[in-house]
Amino acid sequence: MDDSSALDRLDRRVAECRACPRLVDWREEVARTKRTAFADWTYWGRPVPGFGPADARLVIIGLAPAAHGGNRTGRMFTGDRSGDVLYQALHEVGLASQPTSVSIDDGLELYGVRITAPVHCAPPANKPTPGERDTCRPWLVQELKLLRPTLKAAVVLGAFGWQAALPAFAEAGWTVPRPRPPFAHGTRVALEGLDLFGCFHVSQRNTFTGRLTAEMLREVLRTAADAAELP
Repeated sequence: MDDSSALDRLDRRVAECRACPRLVDWREEVARTKRTAFADWTYWGRPVPGFGPADARLVIIGLAPAAHGGNRTGRMFTGDRSGDVLYQALHEVGLASQPTSVSIDDGLELYGVRITAPVHCAPPANKPTPGERDTCRPWLVQELKLLRPTLKAAVVLGAFGWQAALPAFAEAGWTVPRPRPPFAHGTRVALEGLDLFGCFHVSQRNTFTGRLTAEMLREVLRTAADAAELP
């Protein structure tokens, strides 16, 4: 089985997971009650798998799907304000075919990039527990192992993602420095054959307050793309 088939199979398994009762209850309740603006949508209401090619040279690791974003559309960072910011920046640096991501069938393609998260279900208040993070980690570890033959760089969005990603990279076979490097925006950590970058999360709190500007995000993505030897 080639890497693409193996990743497709992993994505299907992720979408069937029911390991965390609190998250299962929440994601399904949101899918039933919906938001008024999306009353005519049939919500995905399941774990959201990663998005992007199996031969990605760059991976972007977020936090978890949004209740009315990925949990509605079935695709990471799709259908919410955070995704609007991220995909606009990816398009501007040449890593996405279009600047918007509104539905799973909108034709969006990523160029050499895969987007995933340490928690695949939408959590209440956008806050998964450490236990839910740890329960979900094996999915990220397996995904990183499948991506490893081509992976050259990673961008981790936010401190929660950073804390989840470092042990996942270690379990996937990379040597992570000890003590583990702390999260900071713009930080760069060299693993063996992979450069790891920290970036403030593209949350509304960060983008509305100016803690993360569009230029700051583009700069991290450009630097990571160069490290991954992407055009």
